[in-house]
Amino acid sequence: MIEASHLSRTYRRGDGTPVTALQDISFTIGAGEFVVIRGASGSGKSSLLNILGCLDTPTSGQYRLAGEDVSALADDARSHMRSKRIGFVFQGFNLLPRATALENVELPALYADASPDRARARQLLERVGLGARAGHFATELSGGEQQRVAIARALMNEPALLLADEPTGNLDSAAGESVMQLLTSLHEGGRTIVLVTHDEHVASFADREIVIRDGGVASDTVRQRGRPA
Repeated sequence: MIEASHLSRTYRRGDGTPVTALQDISFTIGAGEFVVIRGASGSGKSSLLNILGCLDTPTSGQYRLAGEDVSALADDARSHMRSKRIGFVFQGFNLLPRATALENVELPALYADASPDRARARQLLERVGLGARAGHFATELSGGEQQRVAIARALMNEPALLLADEPTGNLDSAAGESVMQLLTSLHEGGRTIVLVTHDEHVASFADREIVIRDGGVASDTVRQRGRPA
């Protein structure tokens, strides 16, 4: 599913000073894996997730998604790749506040230039336990409910890969647990999940942990679910 080969990413400050966020990162992630990426603030994990999600490109190295080299794709081609193959779940939910839960779930179809499939959107809300809240605006939903809507939205275009960036970061422990149980269920159904977190409990739901330190891979460990790596 994912092949990262010697990825590096260098940014430049306003004064032109180079800053290396990622350095010589290589790993593969197979279809159906649940992988957590951990690292301290500033370690490079967000930069890595942006590349894996086709939101950014590496300065050097190669990134292949489902066998296709996306490292050097133009912006429009990467956008097409994102809309067809990748679903995103963010810490801040990123829902449209003046749209209903149902309308928020339909959005990825619009971005992919497809006609909204309202029946599918309703089905996805039912799947995440929010069928009865379909007509409620995002501002009328709790944090846990908003994240469930965000997960349903991420699944709208049936992506093979789900990327989650601190998905429980803005939730209380009960809501966070519920969201992680939902992601586990999606993984058990065959979905490939890559999740960024700093939380050891959240990491315990994954089958594998990649630790990023100072822009490189510090460790890559197979976990026994429910236990520390």
